[in-house]
Amino acid sequence: MKKLPIAKLPKLFAAISGEKTLYIPAQDASGVSKFTVWQEGMTLSPALNTVRSAKDLFFPQVENLMGFKVTGKQIELLEERDVTAPFVLFGVRACDCRSFDVLDRVFLAEPVDTYYQTRRENGTVVTMACTEPEETCFCGAFGIDAADPAGDVTCWMDGENLYWRANTEKGEALTAALTCLAEGGDDAVAAQQAQTRAVMQKLPLHDLDLSKFGAGKTKEFFARPEWKQLSESCLGCGTCTFVCPTCQCYDIQEFDNGKTVRRFRCWDSCMYSDFTKMSAGQPRPTQLERFRQRFMHKLVYYPENNDGLYSCVGCGRCLQKCPIHMNIAKVIRTLGEEAK
Repeated sequence: MKKLPIAKLPKLFAAISGEKTLYIPAQDASGVSKFTVWQEGMTLSPALNTVRSAKDLFFPQVENLMGFKVTGKQIELLEERDVTAPFVLFGVRACDCRSFDVLDRVFLAEPVDTYYQTRRENGTVVTMACTEPEETCFCGAFGIDAADPAGDVTCWMDGENLYWRANTEKGEALTAALTCLAEGGDDAVAAQQAQTRAVMQKLPLHDLDLSKFGAGKTKEFFARPEWKQLSESCLGCGTCTFVCPTCQCYDIQEFDNGKTVRRFRCWDSCMYSDFTKMSAGQPRPTQLERFRQRFMHKLVYYPENNDGLYSCVGCGRCLQKCPIHMNIAKVIRTLGEEAK
């Protein structure tokens, strides 16, 4: 365990930035918190979580794939993928860090998505333990410890010091390059962890019960009549999917400027009426079916194919941002309570 006085955080950021591109959670001019390239004078956002998750750094909202140039009957392939230099992602919360495990199982399974793989290989994740979790947090339901997040490096912060623990080879390499870090801090971290865990047990969603969900439950939940009542107020706006750290749906589109064709991918949402629409029509034509697909994937389909791992991490963003206050916690409680 190492530590650094809070007053020296700018020195730490400057040291990291001198070696690699550094992203930190910071507020923009409008007060929105997001991961931003650190520049001198920039400070950490006071918000618990960024509006959009850290997955942006590994699975961008819009990403160049390739290009084509057509000359007569000849087609020339153009390499247009975005260049990824080594970077450090600082201040990732435990929930967002778990989301990388979910995304890895999608994009690093065969056939490997080399665009995502390159970013994962070049990124070093420095997590930050929570001290003031919000009422919308429920990461504990998924076995995530907000007081001891994973990552290449784990950090804790109090009013006086930043505490730093390397967990992986990447983390050790980064730590070795930071001479400003000193030894110590174990007792302070242990005390903070105990306090955070006590707070987590008092949150409104601390007792969210997932025991009725998981692999093998498709038949039990698919035809439940509660889906109608749960979905009838859904606007299909897709806000929940765009703030979600684990949603991985995307569309591939092409843009022809008359000289070259650029192929790119962009986030899509299973909540949209034209999602996966084909010449034969939309496989899920009603809002009920699209609503059910989203939550069945989080709670049943994904665990079925990924050793019981849920594709929700309890970050609470969908609870905060849904305009009609419909979210996965309500689905779990409605269907789970009935299943009991």
